[in-house]
Amino acid sequence: YIARGTYIFPPKPSMRLITNIFEYCQQHLPKFNTISISGYHIREAGSTAVQEVAFTLANGIAYVDAALEKGLEIDQFAPRLAFFFNAHNNFFEEIAKFRAARRIWAKLMKEHYGAKNPKSWKLRFHTQTGGSTLTAQQPDNNIVRVTLQALAAVLGGTQSLHTNSRDEALALPTEESARIALRTQQIIAHESGVADTIDPLGGSYYMEELTDQVEKKVWKYLDKIKEIGGAVQAVEEGYMQREIHQAAYEAQKRIESQEDIVVGLNK
Repeated sequence: YIARGTYIFPPKPSMRLITNIFEYCQQHLPKFNTISISGYHIREAGSTAVQEVAFTLANGIAYVDAALEKGLEIDQFAPRLAFFFNAHNNFFEEIAKFRAARRIWAKLMKEHYGAKNPKSWKLRFHTQTGGSTLTAQQPDNNIVRVTLQALAAVLGGTQSLHTNSRDEALALPTEESARIALRTQQIIAHESGVADTIDPLGGSYYMEELTDQVEKKVWKYLDKIKEIGGAVQAVEEGYMQREIHQAAYEAQKRIESQEDIVVGLNK
């Protein structure tokens, strides 16, 4: 399987449904977003920010490879691919994560797959704030967490946004809680000014360095997954699951030892 890119792998039978959707929508629904390639569940399971990006993009690579193997042209389907990410509390790391993800996908599309349409280079993504970061203890603190997470997503370039409600660690949100979550978005959109500028933190020496660090770590994971045989093979062999489980275990240890402080939970 020789192709322009270096991430081409034999297609799996399980990919046939989605490649058929790509083909049909390209012909009949050209403005329909054919797939949401999700990293949200990966982060909720306990992955790091780097793992979230790496495993999500690896899955995206698998979908692209399958579509190319079917005979579709990259610029026929790539502009309608969409992604779905999480937003957690480490403010600058999350912004760097989104910026790195956009940069890596553009490089993959241009340099590995030879996409010519600028729309194919864009990593268009939705963001939902981190459900697993919400605490049942002192739930009003979650309003602040959600605000920081939503702001990080906007500064990182998200196209759409979901803000969780303060009481989701306890039950389905009340109407009041859902309204606060909505107002959080609206205040960011209409009062903060952060949505008026593209990449407002671009050029910050700290943000650029952090973005570079995240990107390097993500490429390392992508190279490892390539060695295994692609994202599908990595899942089948349990590689991604083991990496996520270990990250979740380490994070829980840091909380229980109070190395990481969760306000109202462990301190």
